[in-house]
Formats: sequence, C-alpha cells, structure tokens
Amino acid sequence: MLLQTKGLAFTHPGQKTIHFEDIEISEGESLLVLGKSGSGKTTLLNLLAGLAKPDQGEVKVDGKVLSSLSGQKLDLFRGQNIGIVFQKPHLIAALNVLENLQMANYFGKKKNGQLVQILQDLGLSEKRKSSVQTLSEGEAQRVSIARALANEPKLILADEPTSSLDDVNTEKVIKLLQSQAEKINAALIIVTHDQRVKNHISKFIEVKAS
Repeated sequence: MLLQTKGLAFTHPGQKTIHFEDIEISEGESLLVLGKSGSGKTTLLNLLAGLAKPDQGEVKVDGKVLSSLSGQKLDLFRGQNIGIVFQKPHLIAALNVLENLQMANYFGKKKNGQLVQILQDLGLSEKRKSSVQTLSEGEAQRVSIARALANEPKLILADEPTSSLDDVNTEKVIKLLQSQAEKINAALIIVTHDQRVKNHISKFIEVKAS
C-alpha cells in the first residue's frame, strides 16, 4: 500500500474539527477527493503532502509516517516522493520552463534525464526555453504538471486542476494526469469540487464539513 491514512483530524483556529475518512491507495491507482468549497479538501491535500500536521491520526507514504519527519528530512522526502500540482502554478518567474523543472530536481536531490521528454509529452517542448511569464494559463498549468512529475514521484496530488476549464480541456487534463501517472506507476489523487471528473475516475471519497 503506497498511501494510508488513519483517523485523520484537523482543526483550523476558531472552527470545528474536520474528521477525514481513512484512505488506502496503491501504486498506479487513482482516487478522487470531492467536496464543496470550504469542506476541507485542500486541508486534506496539505495533510497528504506533509504541508500540514494532523491534530489526530497519521499519514503514511511508502511506509513512512509523515509526522515523524521534520524540517529538511520532510522536505527531502516530499521532494523525492510526492509531486504536487497546485491550483495556482507558483512557477519561479526568473527561470525558464526547463529550469523550473531542473529546480525541482535540485531540491529533491534527483537527476532526471527525461525532463525534455516530459515537456514533449505535455506539448511543451517548444516552450522549454521560454520565460514562464510568457505562458498562457493552460501552458502554465501544464508546466506545473511537468514540474510535479520531474522527480518521478510515487504519489501525485492535484488540487483543482480542472476548475477553470471547459469540458474538452477538463477531459484532456485528467487524461494527461492519468497517463503520466501510469507511465511512472504513481498513485494519483485529484482534489476537486468538479463533479465532471467522476466521469473519468470511478474511485472517490467525499469530504463534508460537519
């Protein structure tokens, strides 16, 4: 089992505690986490990525309990094993497209000779030396996906990757994420309020604020 969560709960200051359903997912599997805005979906994603620590319960990725790691050890583990596609790309403006991917390799202390191939798979090979500031919204999103794949992670987490897309592009992005995850045998978790994604991923859980 690549990812397991047990008894997860988290409390934002001044709000009710959110209790999350237990999750188990293996390499190569896809899971959809559905929920309305404010339900706690992004909180769950942050817990799964080790960006937040649970108040109760644990997250185990590839046999490691994330809350047992801290500081540089957690950063390195995340960099090497977890690829995150944030809702907003958060690309480094001073670097070109390829350099943004190389920076992910640097932080994860990994070398990947396939970066240009990843960009090609995502239809971005001609943009590899372009400033990220010249990219369209859709291109920036695909660079964000490429960066998440740069270290060949075991777990890919995508936060609302289809929220601003029409039906055709929603299907393209989901298929893109699935095919890239399949290529490296990674588990894929998509966190979204977009019910359309259920057409493409049958296994799902719903997060509801109590």
